[in-house]
Amino acid sequence: MLEFLRHLDRRWIFLAMLLAVAVPIYAQKTFPEKPTKTVLDVFNFIEHLEPGSKVLFSLDYAPSSEGELAPMTKALIRHCAVKRHKMYFMTLYPDGQPLLESNIRDVIEKEFPALEYGEDYVNLGYNPAQEVAIIVMGTDFKKMFPTDNDKRSLDSIPMTEDLTSLEDLDLIVTISTGYPGVKEWVQYAEGPYGVKVAAGATAVQAPQAYPYMPNQLLGVLAAIKGAAEYETALAARYPRFRAPEYQTAIRRMAPQLWAHLLIIGLIVLGNGIYFAERLKERGR
Repeated sequence: MLEFLRHLDRRWIFLAMLLAVAVPIYAQKTFPEKPTKTVLDVFNFIEHLEPGSKVLFSLDYAPSSEGELAPMTKALIRHCAVKRHKMYFMTLYPDGQPLLESNIRDVIEKEFPALEYGEDYVNLGYNPAQEVAIIVMGTDFKKMFPTDNDKRSLDSIPMTEDLTSLEDLDLIVTISTGYPGVKEWVQYAEGPYGVKVAAGATAVQAPQAYPYMPNQLLGVLAAIKGAAEYETALAARYPRFRAPEYQTAIRRMAPQLWAHLLIIGLIVLGNGIYFAERLKERGR
C-alpha cells in the first residue's frame, strides 16, 4: 500500500480536485455562514446611515480579481441601493472602468430600475493620478473629477453639484487588490479628514488591512469568505436577497471548502508516507 501511494500518478490527484470542486457546484450545495464582527461592523454602519447618505465606491481592482471581489461589490451596492443611499462610483485602476460599468448595469440598472442616474448614483470613471487623486479630493473633489464618465460637468448633476471634498461623504468603500487601495484611502482620506472607510480585499491583501481596525477602518470583507458573510447578513435583514441569484459568494464557499479539505488531506497523507518510509528504513 505504501509503495502504491508513493508512486500514485498525480493525474489521480488532479481528478480528485476536479471532483471536489465540480460536485458541490453541480449539487448546488451550500453551508450556513455566520458573519464575523469585521463584516457586521460594515453592514451595521451602512444599515444605520440615514437614507440619502453619500457613499463613495472606489473599485480599485482588475478583471483578474473579479472572481474574488465582484460578489462583495455587488452585495455592498445592493445594500446601499435598498437603503436609498447616494452612490458615487470611481476607480484608480486603468482596467477598472469596465468593472464600474458592469456593476452599475448588473445591480443598479437591472435590480433597482427605479433609481435615477444623477439623483441616486453617478459613474465618475477612472482617474490615473493614483494616491494623488485621493489627496487632492480631500480638499477639492472636482479638481480630480470635474466631469462624470460621460463628460457631463459635476456642477450640472444634482447629486454632485454641492460636492466639494471628501468631508462631504458619509462613507468610503474601497475594494482593492493592492496599490492604490486600502492603505492609501486610510492614509489620505480617513487620517486627515476622519471620513469613515470600509474595505474589501483579496485574501492576500486582507491581513495588511487588519491592523487599521477598529480605529481607521470600520471593517474588512476578506475575499469570497467576507462576501459570503455579507450576503448572509443582507439576506437575514432583507428576505428578498435569499434567492440563489443574490448569493453568489455563498454558493462558491462549498467547492472552496471541499478543495481545501482535499489539500489538507493530501498534506497529511504526504507527511504520513514520508514518516512511514523513515520508520521502515530504521527497521531494516
